[in-house]
This record gives sequence, structure tokens and C-alpha cells, in this order.
Amino acid sequence: MDQETRTLEGADIHRIMEALPHRYPFLMVDRIRDIDGDESCVGLKNVTFNEPHFQGHFPSQPVMPGVLLIEGMAQTAGALCVIAQGAQRPKLVYFMTVDNAKFRKPVIPGDTVEYHVRKIRRRSNIWKFAAVAWVSGAKVAEAEVSAMLVEA
Repeated sequence: MDQETRTLEGADIHRIMEALPHRYPFLMVDRIRDIDGDESCVGLKNVTFNEPHFQGHFPSQPVMPGVLLIEGMAQTAGALCVIAQGAQRPKLVYFMTVDNAKFRKPVIPGDTVEYHVRKIRRRSNIWKFAAVAWVSGAKVAEAEVSAMLVEA
């Protein structure tokens, strides 16, 4: 394991904000853990009722929008891309595709979502990942996402 991977295991919100340009309310990952080089990692999102999308998305029975679960998977994959490249030069990750998305169970306030992403392949600066979102051991969503890593 190289030095960069060792120092980034357990990346907190500050390190994630260094890797990704997203900010509240668009940052969908609170913490990264279990980084395995550029192969896989797990991102965590603590879902709270205070998030703005709950005000208009089923307000009497709040459910996290599926598109935000996909965004959380993509952000976790993007953070892995940037972390795996090291910190030589700033990078941006552009979300490119989502395929085979499936939503299995609703995510509600109080849940902690675990985004498990695994690299399928990498060709030059294009990465493709398989991603699965879990809550309390139950699969809530899955998709394949791809992204392009470019100089900032």
C-alpha cells in the first residue's frame, strides 16, 4: 500500500471536500473508508431530516430521492478516482453515465447509507464502477457509473 492510500483511509469530510468540488447541499458523502488502492472503497452518508430535499419530496413521509442515491454513488467513485491519483495536481471528476440503475428500498431520515464502489475498468482517464448502496445490511440501490478525470 502506498503512502497516499495509507494517509487517506478513513477520509473525513474535509479531505472529501479537497477531492471533490461539491458543497452543501450537493455533497452526498460524509466519509470515505476501506480504500483499496484504486480498486474499491466505501463512502458513508448520514441521512438527516434537515436536508432540503425532504421539504418537498414526500414531506409527510420523507424519502431520499433516488437520483441523490445515484449522485452519492458517483461522488464516492469520483473521490476514489482523485484519491487514487494522488495530490500532484488538482483534478476534477465529470460524471458521464449511469447504467442498470435499480432502486430496492426507500432511504429515510435517520438512515446511514453505505456506498460500496468497485472499479470495473479504467481506460486512460475514463473510469467505470459498479456501485451498491446499503442501509443496515439491506441493498437499497445499485448502478454502474462512469466518470472522466481531468485537470482542474
